[in-house]
Amino acid sequence: MIETSHRCSWCGSDPVYVAYHDEEWGRPEYDPRLLFECLILEGFQAGLSWITILRRRDGFRAAFAGFDPAVLAGWGEAETLRLLADPGIIRHRGKIEATFVAARAYLAIEAREGFANFLWKHVGGVPQDRQLGRVNQPVAQTPESVALSKALKAEGFKFVGPTISFAFMQAVGMVNDHHVDCPWHGK
Repeated sequence: MIETSHRCSWCGSDPVYVAYHDEEWGRPEYDPRLLFECLILEGFQAGLSWITILRRRDGFRAAFAGFDPAVLAGWGEAETLRLLADPGIIRHRGKIEATFVAARAYLAIEAREGFANFLWKHVGGVPQDRQLGRVNQPVAQTPESVALSKALKAEGFKFVGPTISFAFMQAVGMVNDHHVDCPWHGK
């Protein structure tokens, strides 16, 4: 653990947020399945706080077959109805159904060029250091997140607007957005 006064302020003192910040957020992720999971969870977060998703992440993983795209791509109305009754997840029909569509899109992209490559090409394949040498002002989207959003939507993904795409890029380390005073900024 790092000293609270130096950690990015957005995570506050909630142990779930602190662990997420210290162990996951902003770390470059290249595993296509983990990238898929994060992208789907970011979509479920739309309109909610991220802590809501983090607290239900295990429920999501159980309900959505570990976010296995090969399994989810074959799901339909029966699974939608089951998931709509699951209190361990966010029960939003549009987001649930969008997950199945996203799984099919994932499989097509993975076969064509690799899902990780498809995502990471939007930042030239390496993490972008957005904070370095800049005033630390919150940003909701960037030209790169707008481009990623358009590319995802063109493949059939939903709930991937520029703001969600930017939050995803931050979460998976495509953008290093740790505060410059945070010990994780330079790691």
